[in-house]
This record gives sequence, structure tokens and C-alpha cells, in this order.
Amino acid sequence: MNDMTSDTSYHVTADELRQFIERFERLEAEKKDIADQQKEVMAEAKARGYDTRVMRKVIALRKRDKDDIAEEEAVLEMYKQALGMI
Repeated sequence: MNDMTSDTSYHVTADELRQFIERFERLEAEKKDIADQQKEVMAEAKARGYDTRVMRKVIALRKRDKDDIAEEEAVLEMYKQALGMI
């Protein structure tokens, strides 16, 4: 009876493990699909004449806190001024 109980426990654990792995694999596939869609959006924007490098910077900035951005820009301006770049 102990052998049967441990076999059943293993079987349930194996099924659960398989479910976790399959869920993860589905999420990986979805992530790839989303990445492909993002590439398509950027390709379309580039075809319409937009600078996708700058667009990516704007997207990154939109994720950040406005105060952090303002502080970084102020320091950047100070450094540029110190180097005679402006």
C-alpha cells in the first residue's frame, strides 16, 4: 500500500509539474508573439518616417518618474555646460 501511495503522490506531483512547465511555455510563446508585434509597430513607424531610436527613448522615459527625469536632465545640462557643449 505504501508503494501505491508514493506512486500516486509522484503521479500527482508529475502532473502538477507538467502543468507549471506547460503554463510557462505558453507564456513564453505569448511573450514572443508580443515582441514580434512590437517589432512590427516599430517597422511601421520607421516606414512612416519616424526615428525609432528616439521613439524607444521616449517610451523608456514614459516609464520613469518625472522628478527623476528632471533631475537627470538638469545634471546633464550642467555637465554639457561645463564642457562647453551648449
